[in-house]
Amino acid sequence: MADARSTDLRMSGRQRKEQIMKVAAGLFDTRGYQDTSMEAIAQQVGVRKASLYYYFAGKDALLVQMHQEMIDLIIDAQERRLDEGGLGPRELLLAIMTDLVSLMETHPGHLRVFFEHFRELPEQVRDEIAGKRDRYLRMLVDVLERGVAEGEFRVADPQLTALAVLGMCNWTYQWFRPGGKRDAADVARYFYDTLLGGIGER
Repeated sequence: MADARSTDLRMSGRQRKEQIMKVAAGLFDTRGYQDTSMEAIAQQVGVRKASLYYYFAGKDALLVQMHQEMIDLIIDAQERRLDEGGLGPRELLLAIMTDLVSLMETHPGHLRVFFEHFRELPEQVRDEIAGKRDRYLRMLVDVLERGVAEGEFRVADPQLTALAVLGMCNWTYQWFRPGGKRDAADVARYFYDTLLGGIGER
């Protein structure tokens, strides 16, 4: 991982927090959450360990922030689309799938943390995140059910189909690397086209 130290002494508090989050996510991704210390994060950021605690009380606080940021980001994006209106079920489905895969470009490292370290969250936060995950699943089910009602989709079980969509998009954190042959939007579109078209010969 490249050294993320900053020489900009004028960095704002918000920018510093974002930098710390990015560095921590990268270290959690490569070393694992348990094997990454606050000392290691501070060293990589280029600040004293004591300074790090000014922004985050500890690793748990970083973990909580990463989970909250990820789930709120995709929920907010879908809520904005629904508030604006104008998109049909197919456009909404593609937008959701693109949101999910694009996290690999906009928030590298965060997704492994989100999916592999959920159980390490404090219980109260874990329950809150689980509720938000259920809410997002419901938003996707709603899109599929609307598509069925409007004759856009042929889906026998919207709940199971929604879980399949999430599994397909979320698993990209295991293999997708930004800068490769396909970008996130291309991957999402390929998934979408495969889902709607199927792979069986007619």
